[in-house]
Amino acid sequence: MARKGRLTGSRVSSLVLSMFATFASFYVAGRLWQESQTRVHLINELHRVTGQGKSAISVDDTLKIIACREQKKTLSALEIQLSAARQEGFVTKRTTTDGTETKKRPLVVIGIMTSLGNKKKRDAVRQAWMGTGASLKKIETEKGVIARFVIGRSANRGDSMDKSIDAENSQTDDFIILDNVVEAPEEVSKKVKLFFAYAADRWDAQFYAKANDNIYVNIDALGSTLAAHLGNPRAYIGCMKSGEVFSEPNQKWYEPEWWKFGDKKAYFRHAYGEMYVITHALARFVSINRDILHSYAHDDVSTGSWFVGLDVKHVDEGKFCCSAWSSAICAGV
Repeated sequence: MARKGRLTGSRVSSLVLSMFATFASFYVAGRLWQESQTRVHLINELHRVTGQGKSAISVDDTLKIIACREQKKTLSALEIQLSAARQEGFVTKRTTTDGTETKKRPLVVIGIMTSLGNKKKRDAVRQAWMGTGASLKKIETEKGVIARFVIGRSANRGDSMDKSIDAENSQTDDFIILDNVVEAPEEVSKKVKLFFAYAADRWDAQFYAKANDNIYVNIDALGSTLAAHLGNPRAYIGCMKSGEVFSEPNQKWYEPEWWKFGDKKAYFRHAYGEMYVITHALARFVSINRDILHSYAHDDVSTGSWFVGLDVKHVDEGKFCCSAWSSAICAGV
């Protein structure tokens, strides 16, 4: 009897376990079927909303697609701005984060070095390319080119020469008058340095150029040449040379500090002084360090010396050699 009872209990336990396993299988199968139906429903909804009969994509892929679309919109907007800039001149436009347009940024500020007795040269420059009044403003607004004569003060402050410059400026309004510079040959390097500093502080331009008052500047050629260097944040552009250092006081280009240039007495590479250009970043560097930047006897050598130890791209551009070429940027007036 005892053996028969044990067999009956064993059969009951097996039957219960079998029933439990069967119910568990039905439950798991039902859950899997329900989840599969839910996934099918969600995919169908995604296809219906997007209108695409393709399989669903991951969140990461979706974000990448959105980023690409935004980049495409930005690129399209930049292409439109570039097209407008080509039609209107050489001025770059900037927009704020909310998409509104800000004031046009000047392409270049040209400082024309002049002296107290050079009114005839200034009049020739105004007539040849710079303009006066409305024509001067026109090249500023349409071409983004700001041109100003740069001059210091007489050694006899307030004399007739100073008054003559003040009177001329009251009529033309095209001077930068540096009150802390005395008009003298030995002050030219300081004058150029303070022009770059003043211009960088006043105008947020792409480039700043130094020119003499005895040259003609082709504004269109200048604009197209500088536009090719907008991608160089620290560019020093001009007709590069490396001339002899003259150590004798009776020589025309005498350099009092000739001994600093080594035994071979040759200047480092620098831009020819008739006209050269530096970028906004370099002009800001000059402005910030104006009190400690050394000046040599010649302004072009001095300017070149300020950038010798910096990560600067020297651009040897033949169009700044002020020749008689038709494609040149500058030529003698």
